[in-house]
Amino acid sequence: MQEMRYQIVKARVGHIIFETDTWGARAFDIILLCLILTSVLLVMLESVASLQAQYGALMRSVEWFFTAVFSLEYLLRVWSARKRWRYVFSFFGLIDLLSILPFYLSLFFDSSRYFLIIRALRLLRVFRVFKLSRYLGEANTLRRALRASRAKITVFIGTVVILVIVIGALMHVIEGEANGFDNIPKSAYWAIVTLTTVGYGDISPKTPLGQLVASLVMILGYGIIAVPTGIVTAEINQQKNRLERLQKSIENNPEAKHCPNCYSDEHQNDARYCRHCGGALAKIIS
Repeated sequence: MQEMRYQIVKARVGHIIFETDTWGARAFDIILLCLILTSVLLVMLESVASLQAQYGALMRSVEWFFTAVFSLEYLLRVWSARKRWRYVFSFFGLIDLLSILPFYLSLFFDSSRYFLIIRALRLLRVFRVFKLSRYLGEANTLRRALRASRAKITVFIGTVVILVIVIGALMHVIEGEANGFDNIPKSAYWAIVTLTTVGYGDISPKTPLGQLVASLVMILGYGIIAVPTGIVTAEINQQKNRLERLQKSIENNPEAKHCPNCYSDEHQNDARYCRHCGGALAKIIS
């Protein structure tokens, strides 16, 4: 009888913590999100020297309160989780743990308390709490687009790195130590700053030839910025087109198996994995 009561209490606590379909569970998540946001703002304010000097003791006491609440919440999550170790090593499980560890480490290493800003990642739960699934769908589209274009982006970044090294070596030869281009790494740093159109101005060419090269690098920088944007944008459009084709395919043949990763629907009925990307297939019933 006592064991049954224990399991009932555990199930109720787990439902409140992990679910959002009841008033109590939803209220718990909203209060938790408010506490997380307040804690993150507190960590940011604590880094301001004037506020730290005037309200340091109060901020420390409030941080003790937040850490105690989040520690208790984490222990309750571990205790009430249906699959305990799956939660502990999940993304949110690790974030929940990392959001409280810096405070305890700050007892030995004072500066580590600023890593409490990791708690901001816990605000990602807002998508689950407020049922913002459509935003998660758009995020998945962007993730797939970035993954599909990673080869092109890698080649692009590799080309830019080589270009920066060449420009840096060229400017080192043209300008030399007299104008601040002491070595190739420092000249490459100038090339990166100029190519990305940041322009800190701590190093600048003085010779006419160097200024000509700098002008060409600046103009080249504007063109380079547009390249990765175009690659990702084109891939996002392809992903959306594939999703539209998948939705039409589901409407025409709802019993067929479809790939939720690459949106392919060209599979045999007994197939378990996608023939294009290797992902697990899903049988979607409309």
